Amino acid sequence: MTDLSLETRTGLPEHLRILADKYPRGDWTGQTNFDELTRFWLDRHLMFREVLTRLQTETEGFLDKRSEWDNYGRQLSHLGGFFINQLMGHHHIEDAHYFPALEAKETRLKQAFELLDKDHHALDAYLHALASDTNGVLGKLQARDQAEAAAETYRKTLTRFETFLHRHLTDEEEIVV
Repeated sequence: MTDLSLETRTGLPEHLRILADKYPRGDWTGQTNFDELTRFWLDRHLMFREVLTRLQTETEGFLDKRSEWDNYGRQLSHLGGFFINQLMGHHHIEDAHYFPALEAKETRLKQAFELLDKDHHALDAYLHALASDTNGVLGKLQARDQAEAAAETYRKTLTRFETFLHRHLTDEEEIVV
C-alpha cells in the first residue's frame, strides 16, 4: 500500500482524486456549488500561505541584517501568534463541522476525510514545534543572546512546515472543492 502520510505524500492517490479530476481547479468558480462559504474557506487557505511567507520574509530580513531585532521581534510575536492560533482554530472547525457535513454528502470520500484528519494530527505536532521555536527566538531576542542561531533554527522549521502545510492545503482543496 502507498504511504499516504503527510511527510511523504506528493499528491492525492488516484482513488481519492474522484472529484478533483472531474472538476479541475481552474473550473471551480464556475461550478454551481461554489458559493460564498467555499470562497471564504479558500481565502483562509490563501491567508495561511501569505502569513507563512511573511514569517519567512521577516526571518530572512533579520538574518540578513535588513531588520533590527526589536522590529523582527514585534513582527514575529504578532504574525507567529496569529498564524498558529488561526490555523489551529481553522482545523478545529473543519474537523468538527465542515468535514462531517461534507462526508455525509459524499460517502465515497470517507477515506479522503480520514486522510485529512490524520494530516491535522500531524500538523498539530508541527504547529507545537513551530510555537516552541517562535518562543525560542522571542526569548533570545529579548535577551539579545544567540538570537541569530535561534532565528536560523526557526527558518528551518518554517521551511519544513511550509512543505507539509502546502501539501495538506492543496490536497484538502482538491478533496473539498
